[in-house]
Amino acid sequence: MKNTLPVLSLAAALLSVAGGASAQSNVLKFGVANYTTNSKTNGITGIGVPPGADAETGDAPTVLVEYERLLNPNLGVELALGIPPRIEAKATGSVAFLGDDVLSARAVSPVLLLTWHFGSPGDKLRPYVGAGVNYTKFADIESRIATDVEIEDSVGWAAKAGVDYALSPTWGLFASVSALKVKSKLVATGATVLQTTIDFRPVVYSIGASYRF
Repeated sequence: MKNTLPVLSLAAALLSVAGGASAQSNVLKFGVANYTTNSKTNGITGIGVPPGADAETGDAPTVLVEYERLLNPNLGVELALGIPPRIEAKATGSVAFLGDDVLSARAVSPVLLLTWHFGSPGDKLRPYVGAGVNYTKFADIESRIATDVEIEDSVGWAAKAGVDYALSPTWGLFASVSALKVKSKLVATGATVLQTTIDFRPVVYSIGASYRF
């Protein structure tokens, strides 16, 4: 949990600045997202594990909630959360015979971004970009080949691009795509001890509605 401290400190600092800004507004977004993991590993190693053993993670849908505080008409601070998607892994390579769902876990991944909105507040269509950090923790871990699995927390960069479409002064629609850097070491203990490092490289595609207040 010590990795959370820099992220939480940065969040507190940015939101504090936002809270003291003038000419500000708040935007709340609700939507659905597809969490595509695009994972790579350095292979699975352990006593008795055949060479070429590997695993592959799948994609997962989820529900997304975002809160943005605008410091001025163009600059904002955004915190993105959601129902943690359940990521499932299947065995590949020399251990492909183990099949699907050898491991699953929920990815708890809040993302903090500094955002820039192009155009003017009166425009119906406004593209935006953002950059910041993500903190990812894996919870509710389950495995049918190991009695104990530990996946370390990850802190990495985050980037985002999207577009807002105003239906009225308060309601609107949005679509966005985000890329995250998530890298974690996995240690699974069962009949033997298995180890690997997973580079998830998730890309999240989102769409939904927004409310400005």
